[in-house]
Amino acid sequence: MTPHASELERLESGGIKFSFANLLHLHRPLMIVDEAHNAVTDLSRDMQARVNPCAIIEFTATPRFNSNILHSVTAQELKDEEMIKLPIVLAEHQDWQGAVNGAIASRARLAEAAKDEADYVRPIVLFQAQPKDQDVTVEKLKRHLIDMEQIPEDRIAVATGDQRDLDSIDLFDPGCRIEYVITIEALKEGWDCSFAYVFCSISRIKSATAIEQLLGRVLRMPYAKRRETPDLNKAYAHISEPTFSAAANALADRLVHMGFQDEAPEMIEAAQGHFDDTGLFAPSERPKPTFRYRVTASPALYAAMKDPAVQGVALNETDEGRIEIVVTGYIAPELESALVAAVPEPERAGFADAAQAYRAELMPLLSPAEQGQSFVAPRLVSEFQGELVFAEPETLMELHRWSLLDHPARPDESAFSIRENAQSFEIDVVGRRVVIGSGREEKQLALAIEVEGWTPENLAIWLERQLRQPDIHPSELLRWVRDCIGHLTGPRRISMASLMRAKFILANALKTAIASIRRIEQERAYQHYLIAPEAKAGISFEHGFVFERGMFGDQRRYRGRWRFSKHFLGPDNVPAFDGEEQGEEFQCAQALDSLPAVNYWVRNIARHPDAFWLPLASGKFYPDFVAMLNDGRVFVVEYKGAHLAGDGNDDTNEKRTIGQFWERLSQSGGLFLMAEKMVDGKDMRAQLLRKLRG
Repeated sequence: MTPHASELERLESGGIKFSFANLLHLHRPLMIVDEAHNAVTDLSRDMQARVNPCAIIEFTATPRFNSNILHSVTAQELKDEEMIKLPIVLAEHQDWQGAVNGAIASRARLAEAAKDEADYVRPIVLFQAQPKDQDVTVEKLKRHLIDMEQIPEDRIAVATGDQRDLDSIDLFDPGCRIEYVITIEALKEGWDCSFAYVFCSISRIKSATAIEQLLGRVLRMPYAKRRETPDLNKAYAHISEPTFSAAANALADRLVHMGFQDEAPEMIEAAQGHFDDTGLFAPSERPKPTFRYRVTASPALYAAMKDPAVQGVALNETDEGRIEIVVTGYIAPELESALVAAVPEPERAGFADAAQAYRAELMPLLSPAEQGQSFVAPRLVSEFQGELVFAEPETLMELHRWSLLDHPARPDESAFSIRENAQSFEIDVVGRRVVIGSGREEKQLALAIEVEGWTPENLAIWLERQLRQPDIHPSELLRWVRDCIGHLTGPRRISMASLMRAKFILANALKTAIASIRRIEQERAYQHYLIAPEAKAGISFEHGFVFERGMFGDQRRYRGRWRFSKHFLGPDNVPAFDGEEQGEEFQCAQALDSLPAVNYWVRNIARHPDAFWLPLASGKFYPDFVAMLNDGRVFVVEYKGAHLAGDGNDDTNEKRTIGQFWERLSQSGGLFLMAEKMVDGKDMRAQLLRKLRG
C-alpha cells in the first residue's frame, strides 16, 4: 500500500479511483506555474494539493511579498540584451479623441521610419477601451476609428473576452494588414507582439501597477535587436488624463519589476442621499379613509370594473355570498355614477346615500387636489402673424431670422490654442539606476507630420458633421467653418497638420462659439418678440399651466415634522425643498402657508414637465411657489438667498424682470414677488403681506 493512499481520490465503493490526478499525486511531479501571481485562489491551492508536487517553480513578473526568489532579471539586463524598448515616451492630451489622434500620428511616423529597417517591422497601436457600462466602449472606439479617423476596417482587430480577432492572425506576417488592436484588459498578460509600439488608453488609469500591466504590452523589442532608427527603440503612450503624468514617477520607481501586477480591488462607493421610504424613517402619514358597502353580487358589478372611470375600487366576496365594494380615499362623482349603475337596482338608493354621506364626512380631510379640484396659472404668449405662440426660447428662435455668417469665427489665442508639444516624459535605465526626465523637443515625434487626407477641405467637412444643428443649414455652417479654417491657417499661422491633430479641441471651441452666438440671437429674439414695445405679448389661461392631483407624484417628498395646512396636493404630498430640510426655502413656504389671503399653494418643481415656468432669453425660470389666493388671483413667489439676491446678479435680475413683466400682463390677475430673507427690515412674511396689500 502506498504511503499516500489515504490522500488519493476514491470511488463510492471505497476503492482507489484510477485517475490522472491520482497518478500525478503518486509520482509527485515538478510543477511549473507561469503567471504565478494569478494562482492565488483556493481552487489553485486545492489543485496543487491534489497533484502533490515535489516542488513548485513559479514564473512571475511581480512576485508576492516574502516569496522565495531563486533568480530575478533586472530591467538593465533586459535592456542590455536588447529585449525591450526604452525609454518610454508618455504624452497627455486634453480628451480621449486627442489621445487617439495622437496615437495614430505616432504610428504613421513610426511606420515611415520602419521602411528603412532591414527587418520587417509594422508598428501597431494598442488601444484600451472602456468596459460596456462606460462611455467609450470597444464598439464606439472602433466606429470612431472608421468614421472619424478614416481607418480601414480591415486594419483593426478587437481582442476581448467576447471577440478574439487575433486568434487566427499572425501579426508578424508581412501580408497581415492589422495596424490597430482594441482591447479592454484581455492583453495585459500572455500576449506577445513586439510590433506593438504605441499604447493609447481611453480608460482612467491612476495606479502605477495598472500602468505597468498595459505598458508592458508595448515594451518588447522586435527580433530582440536594437533598431537602426532611434525612434523605433522607444515605446510610446498617449493618455487622455493628466493623472497619468502624476503616475510617471511611480512608474519609474517600479520599472525594475517589469511586470504585470494583480489588479487592485475595485473601489465601491456607497450611494449618498438614499432614503428608506417604507421603514423606520418613512414620512408620517395619516391613514387614508376607506369606504365600504355590501351589495348583492351581480355580473354588472364585475363588468363595471373594466370601465376606465372605475379606478381604485376593490370587490371582496363575503361569507354571506354578497360583495363588499371598497374604495380608498375620495369618491369622485363620475366614479360614484359608474358604481351606482352597476349595483342591483333595489340597492342603488342605499348605496348612493352611503356614498354621499362618506364624501361629506371626508371632504374636510381632503386637499383641494384630492377633492378633484384644479387651478390654472396663465402662460406667457406672443402674437406672430395673428396667431398666439408659446413664449419658449425654441419657439421664439424659430420665428427669429438670423444667420451664422453674421458672426464670423475668429478664435483668438484664448479661445483656441495648440500646445505644440504634448507634455512628455522619458523613463530609461542607466547602469543600475532608473531615471526619469522631460522628453526633449528634438527627441519627440514631429507634430507636423504629413498624413494623407489632412486638407482644409476634409477638415471643414469633418467639422461640419461634428457641429450640425437642426436650425442651421449645412451649407451655411460649412461656409462658416471654412472661413474659420482660413483665419487659423492665415492670420493665426497654424499649420494644417496641427489643426488636424487638434481637430477635436477645435470642434469643441467652435461648439462653444456657436453656443455663444446662439445666446446673442436668443436675447435678440427674446427682446423682439416679448419685451420690446412693439412686441405683441400677452398671457393665456386657455393654454396655461394646470395644477391637479398627482402632478408631482414622482418627486421626493418633504419629510419634516411641520405639517402644512394649505398645500394644494395635501400635507403628505409636499415635494421636498431645495437646500436644508428646515432651510430658508422651507421658511418661505411656512410664511406663505400662514397667510389668510392664500387659499392654497404648490411647491413648484424646477424642470418638471408639469411645472410652471417663465421664459428667459436662453432657458426657463421655474419659480419656487405658485399660490391661488382667495380672491382668484395667482400669486407666484421666488425665494432668493442673500448670495443670489443682489442687484449685481444678472441671472436674478433677469428672473425678476420677467416675473414683473408677467404680472403686468396679467392685469391684476397675477402677482409676482422675489422674496429674500430680509428686505428693508421686513422678514419673508412681511414681504409677502406687503405684496398682497399692494
